[in-house]
Amino acid sequence: MPLIAPDLLGEILATASDIALMVSPSRRIISVMVNPHHRSFGQLADWEGSHLRDVLSEESNRKFEARLADPHAKRMPGMALELNHADQSHWEFPVRYSIHRIGNDDSLLMMGRDLRPVAEVQQQLVQAQLALERDYESQREMDTRYRVLMEVSRDPVVMVSMGTGRITDLNQAAALLLGGQRADLVGSAIAQEFEGRRRGEFLETMSNIAGTERNAPIELTARRSQKRIFVTPTVFRAAGERILLCQLDTAQAGAAATDELAGNLARLYHEGVDGIVFCDAEGNIRAANEAFLNLTDTANMAAIKGRSMTDFLARGAVDLRVLLDNVKRTGQLRLYATRLTTDFMGQIAVEISATWLNDRPNPVLVLVVRDASRAESLRRPAFGQPDDGVRNVMELVGSSTLKDIVAETTDVIEKMCIETALELTRNNRVAAAEMLSLSRQSLYVKLRKYGLINKDGE
Repeated sequence: MPLIAPDLLGEILATASDIALMVSPSRRIISVMVNPHHRSFGQLADWEGSHLRDVLSEESNRKFEARLADPHAKRMPGMALELNHADQSHWEFPVRYSIHRIGNDDSLLMMGRDLRPVAEVQQQLVQAQLALERDYESQREMDTRYRVLMEVSRDPVVMVSMGTGRITDLNQAAALLLGGQRADLVGSAIAQEFEGRRRGEFLETMSNIAGTERNAPIELTARRSQKRIFVTPTVFRAAGERILLCQLDTAQAGAAATDELAGNLARLYHEGVDGIVFCDAEGNIRAANEAFLNLTDTANMAAIKGRSMTDFLARGAVDLRVLLDNVKRTGQLRLYATRLTTDFMGQIAVEISATWLNDRPNPVLVLVVRDASRAESLRRPAFGQPDDGVRNVMELVGSSTLKDIVAETTDVIEKMCIETALELTRNNRVAAAEMLSLSRQSLYVKLRKYGLINKDGE
């Protein structure tokens, strides 16, 4: 049988394990073989000639000597032992060794596997388990807080699922006000608890009221207790489900709250810093506060009452059409950026939020106008710093003809104008085409030309 060359044997031992040690009977390390594909150990050649106890932790030394002294272990052809290596720098790493006695002089061959990956995985599992336990305890704490608040609160509160229209939870104060027991009310349809209400119509009404900025209460009659109740709805999402939170109050308390709210709104209208304008369905001004008069440099209310908002919007009928079309479709429009034209032909940058009040025979358009001139100056780029499109055009100088540069400049400006129009109209392409004095077909052609179709959501 052919003998294996010592070099080849060492290579086999090194690749068969992560680390292999040849130890003499006096526990001196004769040689160290590190797997060439496992370089995390670094260079351990300085271990050779050292005593084994110098590279093991104190606890591992005791474990190693006790295991070798065990008579039962001496009779085994090989034994497994987990040891921790350490040095004076206090770094430490665990290795699982398979220890074999070789020769007749009690020399040892120790073939080890690095346990650090296993230890890291175990540590990650422990940390994940601790995180889960902390989350569970936090959830229990939050659930307890929620239950205590529901029970001790004197304000009647009802939770309703918007998907089913049924009551998911309510406190004892709400149950007393509705005239039933909590156990009977949980799971019942909320619309059936009030006179003359259907589920779909009730949920839609509550959702619309909750979506308005005023969020005014609605007066209803409880079917069981026959009490007049003010319901203030709030809609929110929890775990992907829409929840309707209904705060209940008696009619007497609700009337007082409504009077206080009306007083606060009146003071806001007269003393607020933002302009407030009430218009009819055609955009004609019916009333405006002092802040709007200041923005437009108008002498008094009589000078603007009955005039169209187109007189004060920089883009005139185009701005008004965008406002009316969007607000009539969605009920409200936020932060529409434009400019106001004053009575002395000056202009000021503003942001307009609009609300459509159509719960009356003559609907009202409410505009909140905020001075944005300071914010616009802060957003304006510094002089000499053109945007990417202009910078690209400037780079053409010297490499293209003037005719090509002018064509490129035209495309850049055209694209910027289209993007701005789409942003101002909230991607309403009919309004954007009208703002740019283009036909719808021409606008679509240019959208495809500049790659804005996908950008706009199609």
